[in-house]
Amino acid sequence: MRHVIALDVGGTGMKAALVGEDGTLLHEARRATGRERGAEAVVDGILDFAAELYAHGAERFGAGPVAAGVAVPGIVDADQGIAVYAANLGWRDVPLRALLGERLGGIPVALGHDVRTGGLAEGRIGAGRGADRFLFVPLGTGIAGAIGIAGTIEAGAHGYAGEIGHVVVRPDGPACGCGQRGCLETLASASAVSRAWAQASGDPDADAADCAKAVASGDPSALRVWQDAVDALAAGLVTALTLLDPRTLIIGGGLAEAGETLFTPLRAAVEERVTFQKLPHIVPAALGDTAGCLGAGLLAWDLLSTEVTA
Repeated sequence: MRHVIALDVGGTGMKAALVGEDGTLLHEARRATGRERGAEAVVDGILDFAAELYAHGAERFGAGPVAAGVAVPGIVDADQGIAVYAANLGWRDVPLRALLGERLGGIPVALGHDVRTGGLAEGRIGAGRGADRFLFVPLGTGIAGAIGIAGTIEAGAHGYAGEIGHVVVRPDGPACGCGQRGCLETLASASAVSRAWAQASGDPDADAADCAKAVASGDPSALRVWQDAVDALAAGLVTALTLLDPRTLIIGGGLAEAGETLFTPLRAAVEERVTFQKLPHIVPAALGDTAGCLGAGLLAWDLLSTEVTA
């Protein structure tokens, strides 16, 4: 059975699968990224994991995978196959496509940005299916976005398209690692909500999930923290929809797991802010934390399709 390797590399863990031509998940595996061991060890771990997947596919199906797709965080040069920079993994200018191709016997390898790759999956087989234009925004440690247009994900001229987390929504807000102040991700990411709620609650171990539970129970302090984040998120999303005019806004990541505790006030806050803009459908992501891995499989099959037609 023809199949490809799909690998999603995160700051904490790696998710992988062998994916058939019809999108069937033939094998799934997970393991720790091990970033505490250093950048070189992380790269070695990725290569080892991919090699194990290749061997498993060859043994189970009588032939190895025909291609591989890999999603990584940070700045990615997909055309050149280079992982340019990832702060949480400590690497710079890693020629990951070449390294994987060599380790996997020369099969074609596609490299993609983790959020854009997740957006590709949500657009084709998830919450954006059937939408000609959508914006996928996962709310996790940070915030990024994937711009879906007619079945493809826009990377931009320099590979930076979709960085909505660094849209400034509060000019006098918290300092951001990018050098600006008041970036969206400093106010509305899951980590931002966790910091704010830990301070407001007096519990240093409290996180965004705890805040959501307190909101659901009517805690006034939690409601203030939550509404501040929702207001910032709405401001950023209205900027995005003014520029992009998406038909659907797909919200994912850890914060979206709060369900209607997030979506009810968020839809209201966005609606309050739009004037001439057309209000998009605001929906939760459908694929959860498997989106990046599924998208990596789609990248691999797309690469094979492109090579056949080239």
